[in-house]
Amino acid sequence: MELPTSTRIFSRILCGAALTGLAAAGSANVITDWDERAVTVAAPGAMGEREMAMVHLAMFDAVNSISSRYRPYLTRIATAGAISEEAAAASAAAGVLAELHADKAGEIRAALADQLARIPDGASKAGGVQLGEQAAARLLAGRAADGASDPDTYRPRSTPGIYVPTTAMVGSAWPKMTPFALTSASQFRPSAPIPLSSAEWADDFNEVKSLGARNSTERPAQATETARFWLMVGPRAYHPIARQLVERKHLDVVDSARWMALYSVALTDAYIAVFDAKYHYEFWRPITAIRNGDLGGNPATVRDPAWQPIDNTPAHPEYPCAHCIESGAAVTVLEALLGSENIPEISMTSPTAPGVTHHWSSLRAMSEEVANARIWAGFHYRFSTRVGTAMGRNVGQYVVQNALQPESVANSK
Repeated sequence: MELPTSTRIFSRILCGAALTGLAAAGSANVITDWDERAVTVAAPGAMGEREMAMVHLAMFDAVNSISSRYRPYLTRIATAGAISEEAAAASAAAGVLAELHADKAGEIRAALADQLARIPDGASKAGGVQLGEQAAARLLAGRAADGASDPDTYRPRSTPGIYVPTTAMVGSAWPKMTPFALTSASQFRPSAPIPLSSAEWADDFNEVKSLGARNSTERPAQATETARFWLMVGPRAYHPIARQLVERKHLDVVDSARWMALYSVALTDAYIAVFDAKYHYEFWRPITAIRNGDLGGNPATVRDPAWQPIDNTPAHPEYPCAHCIESGAAVTVLEALLGSENIPEISMTSPTAPGVTHHWSSLRAMSEEVANARIWAGFHYRFSTRVGTAMGRNVGQYVVQNALQPESVANSK
């Protein structure tokens, strides 16, 4: 008997992703050090990605002000004499994080003091600290009114007098948020979801109904593990991947700052783009569609009134897949950095799958795993994962080609 589509794809992923021991990690630098610290402090979900972008852009503008190698994000700060890149980057990161998380400012300042203590005292160190603080202040001011914290004003479709769920919606204000690099939230908005009358809709409906059910008997055990692994969201889900690869590349401080900033900007702008599409189309999640399968006019979508996914469905519309746009943006930036989708073997753990470690030697395999995980979790349809991944690739490519360009390229435009 032929295996279901997602089971066959899952088998290909296992063949493409090396599940053996992790090779020795490369040496870290101040940029990846503060990325790791910031991930532990950042807010969960999309808001955390915005914070990571701010941290990395502040570090980039600080160290790039010393070398003037690239076009700045916000501003190039005048410097004089020898300036410590490490002191500048660390002070910039700490400055942003301490302002965003006042409750953890003491812990953040202590980490900064520990790092600065390892840098020889003198004008270079003092100048770096001042430069980092200025870069952080300018970045915070530049994003203070970007719309990220606007109130949730989402208005559910309803009939007067009829109850609707009252959970606050996630990302409802983000379509109006100012992107970091995109020209608008709708720049890469996809076409509408597939028709409910189509054969493709019936196929995708029945795939997630079968393989995404909480107690599915057709989903392999490894697929269940993978679905739970990718229940994690926000910076924890993607920053460890970039951090390992930047370290393996042995980039200097400025180039490390640039690539981590590009990566963080792409992930944040991908969230802005996907929330724009989600709230524009308001397409129903599998839990709603499957419990109301008799209402779509398609005889191949049979209702299951008690269907449940693996975990609680995220509180925002289905189309397109947000995890997929994140992974698509991530792999596109990393492919540009490395020049290939094949990578030195990397690994990652997940707070939502304790004791499990996943390993990859292919960026494409990682991205495919993410897409399948969201189907196996019961959150997304196959067509939505394809659209989300493609959107992410568009966002990632745009960011790499247009943000933080070398000065020679910027001056020629």
